[in-house]
Amino acid sequence: MPFTPHRACQWQLLSWTLAAPAGAVWLDMIHGTIERRVLLNYRLDPATLQRALPRPFRPKLYHGYGVGGVCMIRFSGLRPRLVPRWLGLGSENAAHRIAVEWEQDGEPREGVFIPRRDTDSRFNQMFGGRAFPGIFERSTFEAHEESSSVSVRIVRSDGGDEVAFAGHVSESLPRTSIFPSLAEAVGFFSLGATGYSATHSEGHYHGMELRCLNWSVVPLEVEEAHSCFFDDRERFPAGTAQLDCALLMRGIAHEWHSRPDLYLSPSGESLTARHVGPAS
Repeated sequence: MPFTPHRACQWQLLSWTLAAPAGAVWLDMIHGTIERRVLLNYRLDPATLQRALPRPFRPKLYHGYGVGGVCMIRFSGLRPRLVPRWLGLGSENAAHRIAVEWEQDGEPREGVFIPRRDTDSRFNQMFGGRAFPGIFERSTFEAHEESSSVSVRIVRSDGGDEVAFAGHVSESLPRTSIFPSLAEAVGFFSLGATGYSATHSEGHYHGMELRCLNWSVVPLEVEEAHSCFFDDRERFPAGTAQLDCALLMRGIAHEWHSRPDLYLSPSGESLTARHVGPAS
């Protein structure tokens, strides 16, 4: 196996990870470029969505609807502080996201809950939850892009499609969207920069905040859209999860910042950053 600069960076990250205390998420910031980010969005029946969320997360509503979707993102030059870009890593990743609110140590908070993450990177799968927040499923990504179109298919390890999307650049959002304008949609999703995802321990969540240093967003007209999560009729009966819109971002300088782990409070009605008991 050739020892490339990228592999050297992976080995360096590995050595730092193995030297970290057990259970520690030590990598407080990584940065790079978002080469492509597609946000495929659904409008969701609030009562049905609440049943799909773990306590104490609540749907964040927009015009009476819950909002969820899939973020399909390709990174390049992803690296920790002080590491040069040429040693940065690239990968295809996806996250199912649901806009949520919650109480945390007596304060109202908002962000996104992430029930599933996928990656084509063995490194992300192996060290997600150890070197950086988030536990990933290893999947195959089939992405095709041109200047005015993009398609992404995510295939699980069992061979089934997890997500399938195709679309082309449009001048506006669809008239059926709950968002009256592109600016309204961008404003809503920019407030969901902090995401919390489940760990292997019930009631314990890893957090990560995405900071985009520049924004360039265009709407997409959807040609194909499929998500195993949102198309599951046991989870979302017919009519409770409807395709709303899709957005495209390209060439975005960004930073990922780790956020404190959260734990279900003893009452079960809120989350807390103060953990009592053995760490997961």
